Amino acid sequence: MNQVLRQIRNRKSVRVFENREIPTQVKEEIINAAFEAPTAGAMQLYSILDITDENLKKQLSITCDNQPFIAKAPLVLVFLADYQRWYDSYTYFDCNPRKPGEGDILLACADAIIAAQNTVIAAESLGVGSCYIGDILENCETVRELLDLPDYVLPIAMVVYGYPVESQKNRKKPMRFEKEYIVFENKYYRLTKEEHEKMHSIRNRKEGLSNTDIMEYIKKRCDFKYMSDFALEMNRSAKEYLDKFRS
Repeated sequence: MNQVLRQIRNRKSVRVFENREIPTQVKEEIINAAFEAPTAGAMQLYSILDITDENLKKQLSITCDNQPFIAKAPLVLVFLADYQRWYDSYTYFDCNPRKPGEGDILLACADAIIAAQNTVIAAESLGVGSCYIGDILENCETVRELLDLPDYVLPIAMVVYGYPVESQKNRKKPMRFEKEYIVFENKYYRLTKEEHEKMHSIRNRKEGLSNTDIMEYIKKRCDFKYMSDFALEMNRSAKEYLDKFRS
């Protein structure tokens, strides 16, 4: 296995960091990796916010479901799906542009996430851990004000980076579902109830949860994730962001 594949396989989320700064050169390498990512039509439909203000970092840690480790991270980047920049260019140069729509922002979201993942892999190669913070999509009105976001920009991801403490390095990476339940040939395959049970049973067994009742496990996951207050708030905020892209 080559070094890149090993880093991809070994990478896991890190939420506890050593109390030390990321050197400027390392930080620049991480950020510059974003610019090498594939991008639709070479448009780079994203912007990156480097959150250096400690008070702002703390406020974001609160709006993102009160997660203090965000405020302690030495590097915090917010990846914005950004159609405002190109829309402004079209406007400034008398192109008489239409308003950006749903397809435009979905394309921008893809650009931003691909750029973010490039930084995550670059960080891993430099010994720097990272963690995606999806909760940046919550509390739309507050985050918009904090980050001064215009209409055609939405924060699709936040990533925090730092040197992992030893316990994080040694922490077991969560198991993934087996390939047969994720990769299908040519057309989508909808799993049966029995296949769902087997899919979860295999992964739980690998996680050391061999005696877990699958029905109880799924119900707990549903309550904790899908039906949770933060998931409902994320959906509300996402709708608010996306309303700007609906004519």
